[in-house]
Order: sequence, then structure tokens, then C-alpha cells
Amino acid sequence: MSKRRESKSLVKSTVGAVPWLTVARAAMVISKRWNALSSKERAQLAQLVGESRGRVSNLSIKQRAELRKLARKLDLQGMGRELWPLLRGGKRGRRGRKR
Repeated sequence: MSKRRESKSLVKSTVGAVPWLTVARAAMVISKRWNALSSKERAQLAQLVGESRGRVSNLSIKQRAELRKLARKLDLQGMGRELWPLLRGGKRGRRGRKR
């Protein structure tokens, strides 16, 4: 088999192995939270994240407060609670095991 044919089959099997339903559900959860912000707030959040370059210490105290306010409005903890079962495949953990 040629290398070209092997690489195509590898891509095909990899794409087929992606849990597309899980990806779609995760996108819906994230979209719902993102759309809870107004367009002005989304622009402000994008600006703050860009200015921080991944480090909150790069922001002023006022900017940090604004970032916290927007993060609370996104309800990141709630998003995590919704996404966790998707990542785990709906499996129960040690504490939630039914006997």
C-alpha cells in the first residue's frame, strides 16, 4: 500500500473515531454560556483576555475586577458541571457508584 493511501485511511479512521455527538453537545453548552453575555460584554472579555496574554497579572486591578465579573456571568463552574459527564462518557465515579 502506498504512503498516500495509508495516510488517507489513517485520517479516515481518526475522524471516524471522534465522538462527534459529544463534541456537538459540548459546543452547545459552551455556546449557551457565551451567548448569555451581551455582544459588548463578549468584546470586552475578548479584549481583556488578549491584553492579559494568558496572565492575569498583566491586567490592572480594575481590569481584573471586570474579568472576574464577566467570568462569574459565564458561570464557569456550572459549565464545568455540565461538561464533566460528557468528558467522562456518562460513567459514574467512585462516590456515585450504584451497588
